Order: sequence, then structure tokens, then C-alpha cells
Amino acid sequence: MISKKMQAMVNSSSAIRAMFEEGKRLASLWGEDKVFDFSLGNPNIAPPAAVADAVRAELQADDPVFLHGYMSNAGYDDVRAKIASSLNARFGTNYEGGGVVMTVGAAGGLNVVLKSLLDDGDEVIVVSPYFGEYRCYAANFGGKLVEVPALADFMPDCAAIEAAVGERTKAVIVNTPNNPTGAVYGADVLKELAHALERASKRAGRPVYLISDEPYRELVYGGAVQPYVGAYYRNTLTCYSYSKSLSLAGERIGYIAIRPDADGYDELCAACGVATRILGFVNAPSLMQRVIARCVDVKPDVEFYDRNRALFESVLDEAGLEYVKPQGAFYLFVKAPDGDEAKFCARAKERGILIVPSTSFGVKGYARAAYCVSPAKIEGSREAFKALAASYN
Repeated sequence: MISKKMQAMVNSSSAIRAMFEEGKRLASLWGEDKVFDFSLGNPNIAPPAAVADAVRAELQADDPVFLHGYMSNAGYDDVRAKIASSLNARFGTNYEGGGVVMTVGAAGGLNVVLKSLLDDGDEVIVVSPYFGEYRCYAANFGGKLVEVPALADFMPDCAAIEAAVGERTKAVIVNTPNNPTGAVYGADVLKELAHALERASKRAGRPVYLISDEPYRELVYGGAVQPYVGAYYRNTLTCYSYSKSLSLAGERIGYIAIRPDADGYDELCAACGVATRILGFVNAPSLMQRVIARCVDVKPDVEFYDRNRALFESVLDEAGLEYVKPQGAFYLFVKAPDGDEAKFCARAKERGILIVPSTSFGVKGYARAAYCVSPAKIEGSREAFKALAASYN
């Protein structure tokens, strides 16, 4: 009854969401305290107080018609200008309000960008491991993902990315801090990537765009610094979300930022605005746009996630499980003891632990655990992880 394209997408639907739903089912059977759900990147910390204050202030404003009505598809002009000004002050960029498009989160932004760029058969390069939904986002518009494996330290292989650029390559997607590994791409890596894409664009005779997926930009730890990706390559399209930084995952608010010196700037801005409408978003939620205007420089509670990271690492260390030490985001990429990620996740579920196999992210041998949960949930999983590790001995 449904389309063949949707049949394929349903059959390969997100393992992350499937595991999340499984967690709810098991909790109803076994009890909430017996299930340790680390499947979904759903922040377990309240939004900063400034967000609630901003919501109240907007709802008490004098013009409810303005607050709840339509605006330009790209968003309120003053909100876009404030975001551009904030980026310029923080990162030394020169964005204009007209180059900012308000979106329904970073996922909405990625779909708007890909709708604007892709023709049937065009290619998008991704660095594996990568957020698995990119497959569906590209397929929505007839695009094809080209996977380029990361280096051993999970940094992008810039030479391999350059070599992978072909006749149909439209863009490269990067995600730093990275989901699922927590890797942070430093300045040297970003410079190398920019040079590689400049050479590839020159060889192709057209721009190869860099799409920077940035929901975790502010979440870095242990002295790590996340440089601003868009400062290194002028043909960067930045897709940002407030879902993680301000714990607003369900509110679906973010933006696209396009540098004014990007090739085809005017066309890109116009296309993203039209794509927002024809994809059915029409515009990003009006109330949340007004809230973000008041909270554009509010800082996240990084210490909460850093404490959780240290606590979760102690749990895995005690169990004797290997993992990739994250510099950012809020995920631990745990190594399957025998290299079989499916068996590892199945054994984990038998002990009430819900983690996501790395095949969802385009690689084998690992599982992703999200530590954006309560500290009590992490601590409560300690014996279960020890039992999981012992099952391999």
C-alpha cells in the first residue's frame, strides 16, 4: 500500500528509536529500576532558567497575533539578525541576517539544505561512523551517501575525502563533536579538510559544499576546544540545533547559517527559504524563534554532562570494557569484546542495558551509549555492565 521508497525506509528505520521504544516496553515489564536505557540522545537536564523566563515573557507580550502568526519562511528578521550578530561576535565571522534560515531543528535544516542542493543521483560524502539518519535525509531527495571511513583516531581522512569527490558530488557532511564517537575535529584537521575541498572544487570546476551538522557544538570537555567549522571554508552551510545545548529536543528549533562569500549565496538563501515551505515546515515554530532571540547567548550546563561522562567511564572501567574516550557530545562508543556488535547489544539487553549497535552508524564492532541520562541511571547500571562483561569470560 505504501510507496516502495517508504517500504525500504520503514524496514531500515532507526535502530536508535527502535531501542528507545524497546526500553519503554521492558520498563513496563521489569520495572523502571531494572532497565538502563542509553539509546537516545534525549537530554535529562532541564533547560536553563533563562529559557523559561523567555517563554513567559513572550506569552505575556502585548501582540499575540504577531507572536503566533506567520512570518517569512526563513524566520523573523530580527531573530535571524541576532543569531548572525552572535556568531560574528563569538567566532569572528561576518554573517548577515539574510544568510540565516530558522529551521525545525538541525534535522529540518539538513533536509532543507539537501533539498536545495541535490538532484537525483547526486552524491553526499559522509565520514563513517556517522549519524545514520543521513541516509534517509539524502534519499529523500534522490541523493546517495558515499561513506569514507575515519582514521584510527576517528578523525576524518581528508585525503580520502578529496579522492572520493566525483562528478556527482555536491557536498560533504561533517559532525563535530561527533555522534557517535565524541571526537572533536581540531583546527589543524579543519584546515586540512578545507584545503582538500578547495582542491576538489577547483578540479571539479564547481563548489563542493561542506555541511556542518552542529547540535553538540558547545558540549566539549577536558580542555578540548571545538573550532567554528564555518570559519575555515567559505562554502560551509552550518546546521545548528538548540536541542542539546539548551535541552530543547522536543521544541525543534535551530538554524542554517550561510556565509555571505559562499558560491551562489543569493540562490542558496532563496532556495533554503522556499525548501522550508515546500517541505511542509512552512516556518520554524514562531514562539521558539522569539525565545531564542532572548536566549541566543545562553550557555549550556556542560558540567552536568562532564560529570556523567566521568561516572560512566568509571562504570565501564570497572567492568573492564574498552571504549573511545569522548572529547565532546554525550556518547560513549563502547567496543564489543569479540567484535560482534549485534551479539554485544543482545547480551546487554538481556541484562536490561539498551545500547545501539554501531552498524546504525556505518561501522562494525562497537555500540553507542548515550550518557545524557540521570546520574542515578548510570550508577544503577554498574552491576549490569559487570555482568555483561563477565559473560564474555
